Amino acid sequence: MQKELSRVEQFERIRRDRREEALSIRALARRHGVHRRAVRQALAAATPPPKRVPPRASPVLGPHLATVRRWLIEDRSAPRKQRHTARRIWERLVDEEGAAVAEPTVRAAVARLKRELDLERRDVPIVALHLPGAEAQVDFGLAEAIIAGERTRVSLFHLRLSHSGEAVHVAYPTEGAEAFFEGHVIAFERLGGVPGLIRYDNASTLVTRILRGRDRQLTPGFTALRSHYGFDSFFCEPGARGAHEKGGVEGEVGRFRRRHLVPLPRVASLAELNERLAEADRADLARHIERRRSTVGEDATIDRAALLPLPAEPFDPARIVRVRVDAKARVCVRQSWYSVPARLAGRELIARLGGTALEVLDGARLIARHERTVVRGSQTLVLDHYLEILARKPGAMPGALATHQARERGVLSGAHERFWKRARRRLGDAAGTRALIEVLLLHRSLPFPAVHAALDAADRIGSVDAGLVAIEARRIAEGRGPTGAVVDRPALRRFDRDAPLLTVYDGLLAEGGR
Repeated sequence: MQKELSRVEQFERIRRDRREEALSIRALARRHGVHRRAVRQALAAATPPPKRVPPRASPVLGPHLATVRRWLIEDRSAPRKQRHTARRIWERLVDEEGAAVAEPTVRAAVARLKRELDLERRDVPIVALHLPGAEAQVDFGLAEAIIAGERTRVSLFHLRLSHSGEAVHVAYPTEGAEAFFEGHVIAFERLGGVPGLIRYDNASTLVTRILRGRDRQLTPGFTALRSHYGFDSFFCEPGARGAHEKGGVEGEVGRFRRRHLVPLPRVASLAELNERLAEADRADLARHIERRRSTVGEDATIDRAALLPLPAEPFDPARIVRVRVDAKARVCVRQSWYSVPARLAGRELIARLGGTALEVLDGARLIARHERTVVRGSQTLVLDHYLEILARKPGAMPGALATHQARERGVLSGAHERFWKRARRRLGDAAGTRALIEVLLLHRSLPFPAVHAALDAADRIGSVDAGLVAIEARRIAEGRGPTGAVVDRPALRRFDRDAPLLTVYDGLLAEGGR
């Protein structure tokens, strides 16, 4: 992990030197002590080719950190002059715990633990000057919403420009790395640029290890994101001690939640919730922060003009995982199930896991796309994926979970239900269900509004002929006639055409009579 991480950081430095100083490949190779091939790899992509890395051994002090933490917590109730020093802790570890650890290692660990436990002297925050486009702050916050009728907890990604206070908010099912990276991509696109520096806390999606002072050991994914967009990062002190170092976004989390999520929003999906959040962000441009005379939107105009330009290609935030389709034509990703076309049962496929969506690919071909569920253990099934199977087993369709979910999403609309009920009454359950499946298969090649309008037209004449629905849907899609073209046409005359002109033959007959 450490070797791979250093390569990512080295790629970032190479890309930055090329961007800022326009050095040649040979000059970059000399400066960084690498082969020209490595320089070309760094300029081509922010992420190095994967390499095998040996597992890193655990630190010697690791098994004893819980003991040191307990001693420091107990010191809170001890007299000030009778509390543990770093040297005394080291002595006790050696004498009582049998730890073979050096004193400097213990001193560094004690200093870090004291900062985490807020045992050091408090600092007075200094009012900062925020220049346009120079800085932003990022954080996650929790909120609740009524999604598809269920009370659901979501994670809100917040990115706030420090100068103007303009913010971007996106809701995700989790605070995973893919959500964190995708939030940056969306925020940068909406803002039209990239801040020069962004402040963060020490989330595990960014930091694998907190080093001395402000130094951090970063995850390869975050380092690649930072390298791709060319911004710098600043990490606050751990715990509550460093909260004031990004106080703007800390306050923004609570303000936005109280202003736009009270009462709890009721939406049909996570995508609809994010549309509302985007509208709320636009509405907030008219507000004033504290006693500023200018609005957030007026200051944001200056802020945006000073942002770094966006790269030519956006960063890909998706996580790639290999999945196997089970016997029920489902793949399992992050403890949730998603359907794929039934013909792929038993196959091994590739899934691209994003912050809000899951895409399943067969090679390079996209075969299914789902909105990510916010409930673990849930099943997201698409009725279209099972139509060929249901045509052979029509009796399973009324009780299928995919049918129920299609009805909830509006894919199986009232017009479909009326056609299905009428077809089962006239043709029988099996034949009537197969007639509905023929209509549903039309959605693969024709627009939904055209098929739906054709169903309405068939409903007006009481038809259960799927072929008639197909003909009318194609006419509507091609714009060759009004939606109600079949209202007065009997079902058996659906192939009628206009009568041919016979004037030419009349002329021939007249000539023959001469």
